[in-house]
Amino acid sequence: MATEPAPPGIIFPGAFDRGTLCSPFVELLPVDGASISVFSLSGQSTICASDALAARSETLQFELGEGPHWEALRNGIPVLCPDLGDGSASEWPTFREAARSIGIGSVFAFPMKMGAATVGIVDLYATTPVLLDAGMIAQTVTLAARTAPAAAHQAMYAANDELSVENELAPAMRREVHQATGMIQAQLDTTATDAFARLRAHAFVTGTSVDDIAREVVGRRLDFSTLSD
Repeated sequence: MATEPAPPGIIFPGAFDRGTLCSPFVELLPVDGASISVFSLSGQSTICASDALAARSETLQFELGEGPHWEALRNGIPVLCPDLGDGSASEWPTFREAARSIGIGSVFAFPMKMGAATVGIVDLYATTPVLLDAGMIAQTVTLAARTAPAAAHQAMYAANDELSVENELAPAMRREVHQATGMIQAQLDTTATDAFARLRAHAFVTGTSVDDIAREVVGRRLDFSTLSD
């Protein structure tokens, strides 16, 4: 079967060579790592993470529901936090402290756009405070837009191929989280937003990852209707 052409300026990776999409961001910018995720009706797909710390930074934001990742998704513009220690991330207090505790000094989030729609986020981190100048920001915005079609293709490939290999650094698809959210919504007769908040809160209180709690719910080993408030 013929491979879909890559967008100009982007090397289209093989079916399982997802790290290629992250590499240009790390090479272009004075950052230490990158991750790329795509959003659709079925949830969030983590396409690549350049290293374990990049994956952990994205996972922290996913689990805590705060950070530049979510702000960039909501507003559709780059979110820059060049120094997590100077108070500039005061709107994300839990994420800021968690990120600093694992050695992250600065974080950035760039929306990937196809037309006017934001289809995903490029998350970047550095272990020390880093300032991106106007030229770097403009280059990254352009690169993120060029990466969007290939990232979306990878997300569709992973969703449609039952044998596709999961990224070892981060889940390729968090289907179980969304399935668990729906089950909790039914168990508590509440909204999807509240159900996900309950899922995230239970993970935080128990010191467990959101993904692990979701697996317990989907496996019917955990029923939120039996938990005390």
